[in-house]
Amino acid sequence: MQRENVPSSNLRSVGYDDRTETLEVEFCSGSVYQYYNVPHTLYDQLMRAVSKGKFHHAHIRYAYPYSRVG
Repeated sequence: MQRENVPSSNLRSVGYDDRTETLEVEFCSGSVYQYYNVPHTLYDQLMRAVSKGKFHHAHIRYAYPYSRVG
């Protein structure tokens, strides 16, 4: 999955797969997580958020199933 670098002190890059509704997040630590069944509208909101790290923590981190992939 292609990820786009984002301006954030916590997240390094973010990618999204429309077909599978999978959100992929790379953290500044180097860890990569995939979150499943994430609606495209939430991905759009994340990408527009002033603080992407705070948005991720408040709306995605504990709300969707995930796995560490890297």
